[in-house]
Amino acid sequence: MPKRKDLKKILVVGAGPIIIGQACEFDYSGTQACKALKDEGYKVVLINSNPATIMTDPGVADKTYIEPITINILEKILIKEKPDAILPTMGGQTALNLAMEAEKSGVLKKYKIELIGANSKAIANAEDRKKFRKNMSDIGLDLPKSDIVKNFKHAKKSLKKIGLPAIIRPAFTLGGLGSGIAKNKKEFFKIVKKGLAASPVSQVLVEECLEGWKEFEMEVVRDKKDNCIIICSIENVDPMGIHTGDSVTIAPALTLTDKEYQIMRNASIACLRKIGVETGGSNVQFAINPKNGRMVVIEMNPRVSRSSALASKATGFPIAKVATKLAIGYTLDELKNEITKVTPASFEPTIDYVVTKIPRFTFEKFSTTPAILGTSMKSVGEAMAIGRNFKESLQKALVSLEIGFSGLDRIFNLSKMEIEKKLKINIPNKILLIAEAIRKKISITKIYKLSKIDPWFLEQIKEIVDTENSLLKKGLPKNFNEFNRIKSIGFSDKKLSELSGLNEKIVRRKRSALKILPVFKKVDTCAAEFKSFTPYMYSTYQRNFMINAECEAEPSSKKKVIILGGGPNRIGQGIEFDYCCCQASFSLKEAGYETIMINCNPETVSTDYDTSDRLYFEPLIEEYVHNIILKEKSKGSLLGIIAQFGGQTPIKLAKFLHENSLPILGTQYSSIDLAEDRDRFRKLLIKLKLRQAESGIAKSYNEAIKIANKIGLPLVVRPSYVLGGRAMEIVHEKNQLKKLCRRSF
Repeated sequence: MPKRKDLKKILVVGAGPIIIGQACEFDYSGTQACKALKDEGYKVVLINSNPATIMTDPGVADKTYIEPITINILEKILIKEKPDAILPTMGGQTALNLAMEAEKSGVLKKYKIELIGANSKAIANAEDRKKFRKNMSDIGLDLPKSDIVKNFKHAKKSLKKIGLPAIIRPAFTLGGLGSGIAKNKKEFFKIVKKGLAASPVSQVLVEECLEGWKEFEMEVVRDKKDNCIIICSIENVDPMGIHTGDSVTIAPALTLTDKEYQIMRNASIACLRKIGVETGGSNVQFAINPKNGRMVVIEMNPRVSRSSALASKATGFPIAKVATKLAIGYTLDELKNEITKVTPASFEPTIDYVVTKIPRFTFEKFSTTPAILGTSMKSVGEAMAIGRNFKESLQKALVSLEIGFSGLDRIFNLSKMEIEKKLKINIPNKILLIAEAIRKKISITKIYKLSKIDPWFLEQIKEIVDTENSLLKKGLPKNFNEFNRIKSIGFSDKKLSELSGLNEKIVRRKRSALKILPVFKKVDTCAAEFKSFTPYMYSTYQRNFMINAECEAEPSSKKKVIILGGGPNRIGQGIEFDYCCCQASFSLKEAGYETIMINCNPETVSTDYDTSDRLYFEPLIEEYVHNIILKEKSKGSLLGIIAQFGGQTPIKLAKFLHENSLPILGTQYSSIDLAEDRDRFRKLLIKLKLRQAESGIAKSYNEAIKIANKIGLPLVVRPSYVLGGRAMEIVHEKNQLKKLCRRSF
């Protein structure tokens, strides 16, 4: 089917402000949608209220309205712009809810405007808990035992019917907003009240608790001719009971049998057909009882989601772009695969590597909030890593988080009994607790019983811990094969430095002397069946022979610039830095330079396959950045590295670049350090005779007390090289200062 010619102007609805559960993945999908529609010759109108996004940049859409995403504003825009259709599937729950409100209020009918991508019936079929259950039952899919609740009177009946524990899920919400697991009557009615308030239709689903079951997701795309493909299967390492956005996830699914996978694949396609999603991508979630293999469908999103962004970056398949083109009439067989340039989009992606996503939390900024995970999402960002095996991928993802991890670090100083108690609780960084449990000789069987994390993953973590113990005992290997094996399962140079007691520079020198260097592989969507023409790459040490023939990086001889991205989102460092990095890439490309992006955030536009000429999906730490620079310098002219646009992440790398005589473009390290080092900045203000608050620099608790006695209380404590007020605090008494110093020094 060719594209629709009856449509001339299309309105794209954005996601509005970034919130936990709805972040920059919708800027990514919305930007792709606007670009795809403009490429096809349509006039594009955008409504979004977020100033930090690339989507709201002039030029992305033909007309951009920086306005609240409300029905009143929407109607005013419809009157003025007279679009033929609205695309609501790229703006998360905000856009879907607005589309449903426009349908119910009669606004769409009044102005004769069509919803494309997903119509109101399909949205209601997926988002309305009652309709979704009926639809799934109609096609023979098993669901958890549940009941729809609309008021407290019904909630009492539901409690008797479902029993405890129970999961409460509000309808038409995102990120698990208002949801929770009730283990007693008091919790039950409290969560129901919260859920009814959170749901725009005052409806919650009370469901049998599936805590401890295995959780999976399928990213599915369907067109109007009923061509259906699975883009990616995703497995949650964490069991049911934790929101998927807060879970460590793996692509592809690793612990399913082929029979289970095929059943789940068929079920997810049947789900899309029944719900009525005709043109675009959807995410279908399943749970499997590990005791008996019972599979139930949990829910589905009739739109692109955070998982869609992850699946796009994991496979190289641009789900949002393809979904947009399907919405305007194309079919999958008519669209080309953007990576191979020869296979059609109907060619189902296959990957021959492992992708790991680990969420990033900021509980340290909210000391009164317990660091416990549940069905309501709490992560503020995530890092993704690619490796040739799970162990390599996992350890790369851990260092990508940029919270100081060098691998499976020891952050829990607990007794064996305390660890066993904590394994039952859903906490952030549980994988590190599991590693500590293995070090304390707790058996895999017992860890599984307590944590419900599949034994296959536990065995993989045990292999990493066993290698750590060997390195502690024997030191660094002296031969190529053993050293390369250790690197091939993800051990960073920093971790090897800690385990061997050697300086990281010495570890790097010993590794280089043995000619152990990473090779770079391309993300090709088809497990090397066809050549990849898009240089989207990741590093690995897993190889079959010593020579560099396996490397697929193929650096060009052009004049080039490397841009260091912002890494995972966090409070204080978000999408605004991705915006800056993308603008740098666009501007440099226009000026005739080859642009090379390094980043590890799967939600962003900067990690889109076509934002830069070359993309390295790698951790933003010294070792990995240096390896890429060496590879790119081997051919062509590297003019320099831009470190000033990605926020605090690349700024922290500026010293390393400076010390290794690597050219920094723009603000130099000396100027960066002058601004970031509190002591140097303070002295500069004194030299310039500018007024400042009385202050002093402390590098120990005793120094801090002397300064506090001199200045007096209250006072503000501010570390150097931090962003968004991290670890800053107003101190009112000396005991508070003592606790703060204990954490800092």
